[in-house]
Amino acid sequence: MATKIRLQRGGRKGYAFYSIVIADARAPRDGRFTEKIGTYNPNTNPATVDLNFDRALYWVEVGAQPTDTVRNILSREGVYLMKHLKGGVKKGAFDEAAAQKKFDAWKADKQKGLEKVAAEEKKAKLDAAKKALEAEKQVNEAIAKKVAEKKAAAAAAAAEAEAEAPATEEAPAEA
Repeated sequence: MATKIRLQRGGRKGYAFYSIVIADARAPRDGRFTEKIGTYNPNTNPATVDLNFDRALYWVEVGAQPTDTVRNILSREGVYLMKHLKGGVKKGAFDEAAAQKKFDAWKADKQKGLEKVAAEEKKAKLDAAKKALEAEKQVNEAIAKKVAEKKAAAAAAAAEAEAEAPATEEAPAEA
């Protein structure tokens, strides 16, 4: 039986959510599956992956063929790196502890990179918010200036009308 590691769609319309499953190659996309080994949510930034690492490694080692998207997911999670390191252990290139140490170093480096990207993204959002606030302040100052000019013009017009009104009232009274 040819097994595949594939995505099984879930979620509502316009909001896809996938389960990562082991299925017979002949089974339909959302049909029968052998085992569910994780989930994949592409709607978050970055995409969220919840994976049973040991089971994924087992299935890759026994020959289950992943689809392109699942292969990328497994690669990012380090399943293929661990498979490669276990192959080195079997060949005698290094021992199990050295393989685990290399994997842990890779995982820590990857985590640092993700944290750096998240920090840069947060900083970019803060900078954008500051720029938007400054632009809004400038717009508000321009509006306040126009309102002040209108009020000054209205006050001048009212004072002028008030000055003309008593003069016109006094003139007929004297005549």
